[in-house]
Amino acid sequence: MHVSLAFGRLVASLSFLAVGAAAAVAQQPPPAAFAIIDNSFLVEEAFNQERGVVQNIFSWTRIRSGEWAASFTQEWPVPGSAHQLSYTIPFSRLNGSTGLNDVLVNYRYQLLEEKGGRPALAPRATLILPTGDTLDGLGDGTVGLQLNVPMSKQIGAVYLHGNVGTTWLPGVSRIDFVGGSAIWRARGMLHVMLESVAAIGESFIVSPGFRRGWNVGESQIVIGLAVPITFADDDRKASLLTYFSYELPFRSGR
Repeated sequence: MHVSLAFGRLVASLSFLAVGAAAAVAQQPPPAAFAIIDNSFLVEEAFNQERGVVQNIFSWTRIRSGEWAASFTQEWPVPGSAHQLSYTIPFSRLNGSTGLNDVLVNYRYQLLEEKGGRPALAPRATLILPTGDTLDGLGDGTVGLQLNVPMSKQIGAVYLHGNVGTTWLPGVSRIDFVGGSAIWRARGMLHVMLESVAAIGESFIVSPGFRRGWNVGESQIVIGLAVPITFADDDRKASLLTYFSYELPFRSGR
């Protein structure tokens, strides 16, 4: 598959969906709220954590060769939902080496909240720290920067998400990317997901999956499973992705 062709189709699809969404929302009453909105796997949503709530996210992806990648992310409001700080600690097994990868420190600003026909918008800036071992291929050996602009809009029982961004590693690489997803509320807190991400000129990923959530007191638990299929250099690789999120209040009086 040609990545440039896949990218063009993805952008065209997102544009079509965005125009259709605006028209549909203008003609319909407000849809019922989603009980889970910030638990996607590959495509970022445009929603910050609410005041007084911290989210812990664990993910693990394994391909058939036995290589794997895992990460732990923690998201904090500072102090309310307008500003969010988070960090991601990734680990992986690659080419026989296992260890820590480059750590990410993230800041996200809630520029627009979803309202009427308007989507939510929350630009993010990420500092990439060179904590991974370059000799083992677990890190890039330089401080980097990632910028991403997530957009989210609900249309009835479906949530649409779109991402546009870039990753810059000075002296190593710069990769522009775009992503899009559609999440269907099958029932209650059971959602069927289809996500796609294109790293321009590098790879294209299509990932079907699902997520299931439970509210336990003031906390929320979400588990998920997906099968990302990566197309790159005329090759195709399927992997298995598992997801676990635990969201809980860190102080009373929200």
